[in-house]
Amino acid sequence: MDIRTMLDWNEIRSLRRYLHAHPELSGKEKETKKYLMAFLADRTDLELVDKGDWFYAHYEPAGQHGEGPVALRADMDALPVPEAIALPYGSTTAGIAHKCGHDGHSSALAAAALLLRKDARIHRPVYLIFQSAEETGKGGKSCADFLKEAGVEEVYAFHNLSGYPENAVMVRDRLTQCASKGLTVHFIGRKSHAGTPEKGRNPAQALARLALYAADLAEQAGTSTDKTLLLTIIGLNVGGEDFGISPGEGTFSVTLRADEESDLLRLENQLRDRARSLAVRDGLKVSFAERDPFPATVNTPRCAERVRKAACSLGLTLAPMPEPWRPSEDFGWYLKACPGAMFYVGNGMDWPAPHQPDYDFNDNILETAASLFLRLCEEDC
Repeated sequence: MDIRTMLDWNEIRSLRRYLHAHPELSGKEKETKKYLMAFLADRTDLELVDKGDWFYAHYEPAGQHGEGPVALRADMDALPVPEAIALPYGSTTAGIAHKCGHDGHSSALAAAALLLRKDARIHRPVYLIFQSAEETGKGGKSCADFLKEAGVEEVYAFHNLSGYPENAVMVRDRLTQCASKGLTVHFIGRKSHAGTPEKGRNPAQALARLALYAADLAEQAGTSTDKTLLLTIIGLNVGGEDFGISPGEGTFSVTLRADEESDLLRLENQLRDRARSLAVRDGLKVSFAERDPFPATVNTPRCAERVRKAACSLGLTLAPMPEPWRPSEDFGWYLKACPGAMFYVGNGMDWPAPHQPDYDFNDNILETAASLFLRLCEEDC
């Protein structure tokens, strides 16, 4: 099926740009969800099911050939990053923009929804999942639980990826994106006058020692194994510029990242143990807070091979991806629930990377992503 002639792609590009102009943060995609559901309701007869923060569209073909359901997933949330480039469809919400391409992911999946009934080779039920809160890692788990309820046998998603040829397809067997977690350590001591610091308990030394320990751990991890083991300090806060005050509390925040979740847990426990010993040393209280947990995204090899086969059948270029992509993806939850694969479509060699201020989704890859989605639903793929 040549989808280039079976859909008004200007309409899909307009959808993408509307979503770009009206971004919403993770867990707050109320209007995005409403607009996408209305878009599909006006143009398809698919069953649309509102699941609260997210929704799915369900296609049940007339003639089924025994294969179980397949699911396709896109995310909807934007980032707390201001629009830094002049676009005619630029963000209308201050400080928020689609700087990861989820506007394009949702638009490509919507395009696939419009084409499902036109594809005579699809003989299995299809669930199209429009997920919230990918950026914080909070949206994927409930959708993954739904896969089990619906008896889904395979699930697929894509991400746009810069530094690869435009419209090239990349897919890895097994590990494809790292596990990660945010950890904040909160030390509480006692504030005092800067002239009598002995009457207080200032956490500055404990915070400094913990930061140096984390840096040492990161250096050791980087030289002791060929696996990804990263500790990235993203926040270190204590006191202010009141020179008469010795502060009584402070925080240290770090992003932990690893190929394997067991390594992630080990790094976290090492930091927690060190923080507790420093708290005892300096007479401080210590507490911990976790943020944005992401499991590793581990593709099923036979599903990754289906992506390669689909890409080749469409005449697309397969590009090698020798290393996992370090940024995390909560699609990992889906792959714990059932077999599947995350694949990537190239933005272009010099295209700005996701999360950069000058990034915008490349509309030229919409057809490629939608074509692959459809092909993966066909029985002979």
